[in-house]
Amino acid sequence: MRVVFAGSPAIAVPALEAVCVMPDVELVAVLTNPDSPKGRHDASEPTDVGVAAGRLVAQETLPILKPRKLDAALREALAALKPELLISFAYGHIFGPKFLALFPLGGINIHPSLLPRYRGATPIQAALLHRDHETGLSIQRLAREMDSGDLLYQERIPLSNRETTKSLSAFMATKAIAPLSTVLSAIAQGRVESYPQTGSVSYCAPIAKEEGRIDWTQSAEAIDAQIRAFTPWPLSWTLHEKQYLLVLEAAPYTEAPHTEAPAGTILGIDKRAGILVQTGDGVLCVTRLQYRTRKALEWRAFLNGARDVLNARFV
Repeated sequence: MRVVFAGSPAIAVPALEAVCVMPDVELVAVLTNPDSPKGRHDASEPTDVGVAAGRLVAQETLPILKPRKLDAALREALAALKPELLISFAYGHIFGPKFLALFPLGGINIHPSLLPRYRGATPIQAALLHRDHETGLSIQRLAREMDSGDLLYQERIPLSNRETTKSLSAFMATKAIAPLSTVLSAIAQGRVESYPQTGSVSYCAPIAKEEGRIDWTQSAEAIDAQIRAFTPWPLSWTLHEKQYLLVLEAAPYTEAPHTEAPAGTILGIDKRAGILVQTGDGVLCVTRLQYRTRKALEWRAFLNGARDVLNARFV
């Protein structure tokens, strides 16, 4: 079965690696986003999938396609490869009918949510922001409407409410391998079964960098959820004496007495837990911080160089 793999971020890399060694599957091309500026010097670098594809096929001839648009030129290049199935995982583009018509067996998409919940680009962040007690992994047929295709596989996954987007993405990346292999085997043997999505439909939008600023009038639980959801990007930040300060790790503090201090006020420290900050509802215990131009520090080390933080206020 001749397949094209489409994906861009790190979450898709284990699935790509697995496809390369699956029986009855021949990878004929990799589709990923164009190289983009990264790092302090804005040097142009490939996507995580682009890097992995280059490493995996170093000794072979395999097209690694990085189009800005899924246009006629791309369709012509893919058609020459005679693909049969498209596999998509976090590619970030909608596939139109002309594109999908290139694949006699259609296309499948791996989506880290309990579809139809959180259709869209940021399902992992959405589950964390909403403090859900569970999420899921879905494999669905590609359809014209985003993330609306019939399901080929779905699994519920409990959440502890301590996950970050980084940790949950890493978990989902490896979790997807076994069911993807099962689904591909069923497709190759012509015995795949699908069923429609059921339940309430919800959507999640891309996250903008400016959304990382902490609103201290929110509850401690909501701010904690934001910090975890925005790790590793765009990260959560606040201002201290007009300085940009990243709040990298924190948790609601359950031992604090009630106080009338304004939201954002640093109340002091708990020697076992960290820096205590008043929120709109409850107290947040901050354990890891970073000024823009300095390295990330555990809270004790941070206070050694920023003692003026105590009795100040974050805004």
